[in-house]
Amino acid sequence: MEILKTARSLRAWRAAQTGSLGFVPTMGALHEGHLSLVRASRGRDDRTVVSIYVNPTQFAPGEDLDAYPRTLDRDGDALRAEGVHALFLPDDGVMYPEGFATHVAVTGLTEGLCGASRPAHFRGVTTVVAKLFNLVRPDRAYFGQKDAQQAAVIRRMTRDLDLGVEVVVCPIVREADGLAMSSRNAYLSPEERQSATCLFEALEVARRLLEAGERSAAVLRDAMARTVVERGGPAVRLDYAEVVDPNTLAPRAAVEGEVLAALAVFFGPTRLIDNALMCPPS
Repeated sequence: MEILKTARSLRAWRAAQTGSLGFVPTMGALHEGHLSLVRASRGRDDRTVVSIYVNPTQFAPGEDLDAYPRTLDRDGDALRAEGVHALFLPDDGVMYPEGFATHVAVTGLTEGLCGASRPAHFRGVTTVVAKLFNLVRPDRAYFGQKDAQQAAVIRRMTRDLDLGVEVVVCPIVREADGLAMSSRNAYLSPEERQSATCLFEALEVARRLLEAGERSAAVLRDAMARTVVERGGPAVRLDYAEVVDPNTLAPRAAVEGEVLAALAVFFGPTRLIDNALMCPPS
């Protein structure tokens, strides 16, 4: 596995490649969710490159930038075992050189859900992903469904700017008890980790209501919120429980066709997200 740390070395490596190139952008602290994206690329592309960069512009003041887990040695071992061809490890000087003054923003998709409580987050995401796409020049880029809003935003950016990258969204990878894998799970105390199962439980409550004939999005939202509070315990704080269009992310009043049920919940200081695509039975 090639280790590349500069734009120049990455471009030289890219110029020497033939066949299709898959790309998995990450912030490190890799888990099975990330590795499932790597495997998806390895199954479709001739070459796979992964980036690890904890992007400061997608963190608001007071968020967990400094505390975000960094496990580079372990991550490198895992990527080698998966047969990754190159690992791009830029620093802030590469991604945001002195005088950097350009940002990429997608409107419409970014105001609701996570954008309501993290208003600068997605501008940081789209800026860094656009730059990574320009440097790596992949044929396909792989993202996880757990970050459903992020995936929708990146897909829109890629289409609107004609970046020529196929955005592939892969299924959520879950622990045995349903908790979606996330690098931030490492922050949870044992009690918070147990409480965090309320996310999946809430989504399953909504799914069962839908299967039983409920079509009111408000009823599904209320049921998810109530489940989080009842099952999560007193230390849990709900950020949002929403039922939205999976493409536009606009709130739905009634469930007609596929919807995205989405949650964000604080467990102590740790904010976790989860979601599920669901559809009324035919």
